[in-house]
Amino acid sequence: MNIAAIYQIFIKTIMITSFVLMMMLLIDYLNVQSKGVWNNKLQQKPYLQIIFAAFLGVIPGCLGTFTVVSLFTHRIVSFAALVTAMIATFGDEAFVMFAMIPEKALLLSLIVFIVAIGTGFLIQIFSKYFPQKNENAFGFEYHDDNQRCHCFPKGKLLEQLKTMGWERILLISGLLLFTFFLLIGKLGGQDWKRITFLIGSLLVLFIVSTVPEHFIKEHLWGHVIKKHLLRIFLWTFGAFVFIYFLEAYIDIEQWISNNLVLMLLIAVLVGIIPESGPHLLFLTLFVSGSIPFSILIASSIVQDGHGALPLLAESQKSFIYMKLINIVVGFAVGFIGITFF
Repeated sequence: MNIAAIYQIFIKTIMITSFVLMMMLLIDYLNVQSKGVWNNKLQQKPYLQIIFAAFLGVIPGCLGTFTVVSLFTHRIVSFAALVTAMIATFGDEAFVMFAMIPEKALLLSLIVFIVAIGTGFLIQIFSKYFPQKNENAFGFEYHDDNQRCHCFPKGKLLEQLKTMGWERILLISGLLLFTFFLLIGKLGGQDWKRITFLIGSLLVLFIVSTVPEHFIKEHLWGHVIKKHLLRIFLWTFGAFVFIYFLEAYIDIEQWISNNLVLMLLIAVLVGIIPESGPHLLFLTLFVSGSIPFSILIASSIVQDGHGALPLLAESQKSFIYMKLINIVVGFAVGFIGITFF
């Protein structure tokens, strides 16, 4: 592995870790501001969670699935909703599909959306057989003292900034540095991603600059940064390194072309890789007429781009259960398509 490859892996890891943490900070902030009203309503409506997760999952890219993972980590949405989002997404390949085969991309989005909701409803019905919560999850913290958790204390903002602790200084410095690299184009990738990250970083910067010291120390630093940052970063970085060596020593495309009879099974197995790249092979093969639409659907159901990497960091058990379900669903849908269509 050369320096350039390590650098690219590091940058991608920074981006994923940063977005997941920003979502956690925003969710924690909204929860405290609303005193938990919004997430309590969502928690009480599991089938609404599933529909909500399907819409987030079908959004092109991985940002929607990162959001669902953050909600699952905070015990706001169920495992059924998590699986729904992972089935509905097919990562950054969505942009390539809409560019190459827009009509088929729309049809594929509709199919995986329906399959995702149907699967989510089934899991919810038989929920006792599946993990209900992330075993490493951290629920939200509440306080009866409204003053301590009042997140926008008018008249005290300037005083807070003058007496801010090292946690706030570190967070503000990190966010300003992150925003600077976004603005000069060193982070963020495509324009739409950079704009999304920029909006998120500015929102979090506003939160970190205005909340009271208690919120910084107990919620943002103690609840989110200390408990999640290192684990998400290390697992994401390790997964990217593993994928790098896997792709360096195995010619996946050649393997597929020499085993057309096992194409469906191969497509499902390759979908296990938490990476966007391998799925493009099946898109290319479909466009060239080498594989039927059913196999592209199966591959789309199983693979989830980078969306599952934060889940792998937070809950290996949930990741394994989710992938096993996706494999079964993807293979079943692909087999039915090959047999009857």
